[in-house]
Amino acid sequence: MTNLETKFLEIQNRLKAQVTCVDSFSLTDLKTAAGVDLAYWKQDDQEYAVCCIVILDYETGEILESKQYHDQIKCPYMPGFLAFRELPLILETVKLLEIKPDLYVFDGNGYLHPRHMGIASHAGLLLNQPSIGVAKTYYKVMDTDYKEPDQSAGSYTDIRIQNEVYGRVLRTHDGVKPVFLSVGTGIALDTAMKIVLHFVTKESRIPAPTRLADLATHTARRELSGN
Repeated sequence: MTNLETKFLEIQNRLKAQVTCVDSFSLTDLKTAAGVDLAYWKQDDQEYAVCCIVILDYETGEILESKQYHDQIKCPYMPGFLAFRELPLILETVKLLEIKPDLYVFDGNGYLHPRHMGIASHAGLLLNQPSIGVAKTYYKVMDTDYKEPDQSAGSYTDIRIQNEVYGRVLRTHDGVKPVFLSVGTGIALDTAMKIVLHFVTKESRIPAPTRLADLATHTARRELSGN
């Protein structure tokens, strides 16, 4: 393990005790939710990324605000430490927001991580806001596979590792690939699932906040990279 990995490991181990898997808010009071995603590209042998945050009205799904920030990536990719690459851009993008969202939804994992410190958990703690992780692909922890849920929308199976629930495999549309849901912090897994299903539309298997943030990153990357 490199010195940088050792440093990051110490930070994760210190922060993980602060992650909470209980609701810190009432679902009836939820007014806004922000989707967060990043897109990367290379230019002149340097790696860059753009972070897009899209804030939606919880009831109507209307886009209330959209902001982006791009910069050079200075942290190398290391498995289990993705948050350290993405957090600088996320935090700078949050500074641009005029609306403070009630909750953040990240394209990635939270509690579903060897130390429960995926990007959704790490960012949620730093922002002091409830957060959810919704990943499109499975991040295997401790060599544990998942069980496919039934094919009907709303079906799910829990990802149990050493008798602890790390996340949930959730089918959001009939017969489509599931998403991988996990708590970030400040929210219960059941509540997180209700919010994700609330935001799923016929256009996509992923919830609208991260779907729209993902679309925004692709547009921004094309404009910024010239491709």
